[in-house]
Amino acid sequence: MERHVHGGDIYRYPDTIDFSSNSNPLGTPAGVKEAVKKSAEHLAWYPQVGYQTLKEAIGAYEAVPASQVICGNGAAELIYLLCRAKKPKKALLPAPTFAEYAQALQSVGCAVDYYFLSKERGFSLDEGFLEVLDEEIDLLFLCNPNNPTGVLTSRDFLEKLLALCREKKIFLAVDECFLDFVRRPGDFTMKPYLSACESLFLLKAFTKRYAMAGVRLGYGLCANESLLMEMSLATQPWNLSVTAQEAGLAALKEEEYLKKGRQMVLEQQAYLIHSLQSMGFPVYGSQANYIFFQGPDTLWEDCLKEGLLLRDCGNYPGLAKGYYRAAVRTPAENETLVDALQKIRRNAKWQKPL
Repeated sequence: MERHVHGGDIYRYPDTIDFSSNSNPLGTPAGVKEAVKKSAEHLAWYPQVGYQTLKEAIGAYEAVPASQVICGNGAAELIYLLCRAKKPKKALLPAPTFAEYAQALQSVGCAVDYYFLSKERGFSLDEGFLEVLDEEIDLLFLCNPNNPTGVLTSRDFLEKLLALCREKKIFLAVDECFLDFVRRPGDFTMKPYLSACESLFLLKAFTKRYAMAGVRLGYGLCANESLLMEMSLATQPWNLSVTAQEAGLAALKEEEYLKKGRQMVLEQQAYLIHSLQSMGFPVYGSQANYIFFQGPDTLWEDCLKEGLLLRDCGNYPGLAKGYYRAAVRTPAENETLVDALQKIRRNAKWQKPL
């Protein structure tokens, strides 16, 4: 199987400003860094199996019972564990979307069908998506806001989708890892439906919210405790390190940090969208902490020459060469990106990329 390409490959491209990975632009909180340092005193110990302390802290943060929480070595591990536990035969994915869903599904021999989102509709889900749902589908992954497009699906649509999934016995997994960076995230989360629906799984991560990608810590919420036990049995007992558990406990206390990070994202998101559109780049969705746009086929290489690393989205199912994703970073870094794009635009002598 061809290995999927992701953003954040700063090891291959050092000394660049990384716009290819979408984390909180404030960087890792000082409290989390301090917790990581202190965890070194306990490296001789095995991690707490079952991470009950962390589960209780997450439960309190999310206002759900700790018994409905499962943690993983990043959200990616939970995607794989869910597929191993459910053992689906057929799954449906919108396209484009996060590549790890398909890879995890295919790893358990599941057939994957795609519903291709159209550029003409701004890559948004439509009623046609609901019409293709049938009883043969075992599992459906939906990312909200979607990655890489940043398109946010409304609560009304999600309610219709959940009702149909329950009717047709389709297990619904909603990835809310980027929901912290949208306006009024409480209006879009599916948490209110958890207790009444055991066939709903919500995926969340510390990675993006707290800029902790290197720690590897994600979690899921689900009222089906039997399923969570099956997922736990599908991995080894010490999947969360001492460092990850301590970092997670510290991160959940960073309330002011989250407020500042969200405010910076919303302000800089508007700046980047306006700047890109004024230069002739078509922008779609982009309601999260990243901007999804079209540009010349050579833009990734041109930006790399300027010391900037974009996410080339040409390898996503449903997309072709010329689609890009850029993280919303600090004001100074975003200005550097805009200046570089203006320079590339002048040198290339083009007015509009398409």
